[in-house]
Amino acid sequence: MQIIWYGQSCFQILTAHNKGEQISLIIDPFSEEIGLKLPKLQADILLISHQHKDHNNLKAVSASTSASPYFLIEGPGEYEIKNAFIQGISSFHDNSQGKERGENTIYTIELEGIHLCHLGDLGQRELTEEQLEKIGEVDILMLPIGGKYTISAKEAIKIMTQIEPNIIIPMHYQIPKLKIQLEDLEKFLKPLGIRLFEPLRKLSIKKKEISKEEAKIIVLKP
Repeated sequence: MQIIWYGQSCFQILTAHNKGEQISLIIDPFSEEIGLKLPKLQADILLISHQHKDHNNLKAVSASTSASPYFLIEGPGEYEIKNAFIQGISSFHDNSQGKERGENTIYTIELEGIHLCHLGDLGQRELTEEQLEKIGEVDILMLPIGGKYTISAKEAIKIMTQIEPNIIIPMHYQIPKLKIQLEDLEKFLKPLGIRLFEPLRKLSIKKKEISKEEAKIIVLKP
């Protein structure tokens, strides 16, 4: 499995399917109005956490093959597509039951035996017991940390301890050229006693390489 981050909450997950066929899953492609640029993205499966312009740019994504369109998921439910098991879980984009910024969908994704969770633009300061039960065990967590429109770095750490993932990939924070003002990565890493380090261009990982002994933070470069 390969995981690539393009900025904000936009990820591409590449995984092998039957007979070496590659499957591309895209999450939350953004509008370039926010100052960042997307490459030409192709997807077999496209997930949208909520309908804001920095997360729902469907026009930026084309189907992997001309034979069939990508499978679009835009909300809660359970889905099985090409050996991917996906669950959309209802949540809120703010800490006021959605009264400020509406609803958000958390996605859990199972591919190659790896359990991933993408929190979208979660704004709740803590997850409910029902949400945690639905999320279950998580190998890789994609966690917003930038505050303002989502949970802050401090709140993100609390959510992280609720879920107890094996690997954490921070997302939705201030990076060069982003026109939206968010908190930076250091505000998340510093309380954890972690210094800024060279980010990876992409994460290539197999299930057997994931350790359950100690949580690991991996920073990706868009």
